[in-house]
Amino acid sequence: MSKKTPTILAENITAQSRIFTVQKQELEFSNGTQVSYERLLGSTDGAVLIIPLLDDDHVLLIREYGAGVGRYELGFPKGKVDPGETWKEASIRESQEEVGHLPATVRLLDSVSLAAGYMTHYTHIVLATDLTEDDAEGDEPEPLEVIKWHLSDWHALIQHPEFSEGRAYAALMLLLKERNYI
Repeated sequence: MSKKTPTILAENITAQSRIFTVQKQELEFSNGTQVSYERLLGSTDGAVLIIPLLDDDHVLLIREYGAGVGRYELGFPKGKVDPGETWKEASIRESQEEVGHLPATVRLLDSVSLAAGYMTHYTHIVLATDLTEDDAEGDEPEPLEVIKWHLSDWHALIQHPEFSEGRAYAALMLLLKERNYI
């Protein structure tokens, strides 16, 4: 059964930082119920998460500090789509900056929300193939550790204590499905 989108009665910004914008929404649902919500506004262009497929059985991962969880995290290269940039351009740039490889081909596998209940942000999950070594300077505060991982050893990856980000799981599952591992 399709539901009618709630009517927006009011919207205003309640908090702003360098990274986050909090918006309050007053909504009215089709049954007359009125509710106040707060949500984090994301960039309209979103972000990219790149799966660098080195060959049929190897992906490139990075280990970088995650301030949100307060530790180093193992995952795929990622970054925001800069203003005026497409997801394709961002994927190529981030691949060069974070894993030192230029993809000849990038293909969108899916776009996922992070937390649909309170965040507008989307991440485009991109498969990058036909890689050649070619790096670019990025904006990371320290050099990233690049790890070549056997895709056939994906069970060990999902059990790795540093591999915990939901977007990374989603990307891995999309890749495994694409490659007929699952």
